[in-house]
Amino acid sequence: MNDPIADLLTRIRNASQALLPAVEVPHSKMKESIAAILKQEGYITEFALEGQGAARSIHLKLKYQGKKSVIEGLQRVSSPGLRRYVGATDIPRVRGGLGVAVLSTSEGVMSGRQARKKNLGGELLCYFW
Repeated sequence: MNDPIADLLTRIRNASQALLPAVEVPHSKMKESIAAILKQEGYITEFALEGQGAARSIHLKLKYQGKKSVIEGLQRVSSPGLRRYVGATDIPRVRGGLGVAVLSTSEGVMSGRQARKKNLGGELLCYFW
């Protein structure tokens, strides 16, 4: 797998379109950080780590409003073939502030709001709305 973050986003997109209650993804620290941001911003109800060693996985419980997913869309911005970096003043507002930009900064993975507040730039990983 060349792009594990794109794999995470694709699994979430497919599960939410199929109205599945939960999705299982292989574990990595980056994916765990993205899952924590999704929970903090209210896009998923909870996430849990399962297994141990190389067989660890992240179990994400998706959030729905009736028969519609809370996650309307998600997009990978920076990829292994073309990295996209932004400064603290250039962090985009997703859907006029209704969405979330996820950045990898020198202080870890955080949302665009947190990075703006701490005056940090970094690699723009993905958007959620």
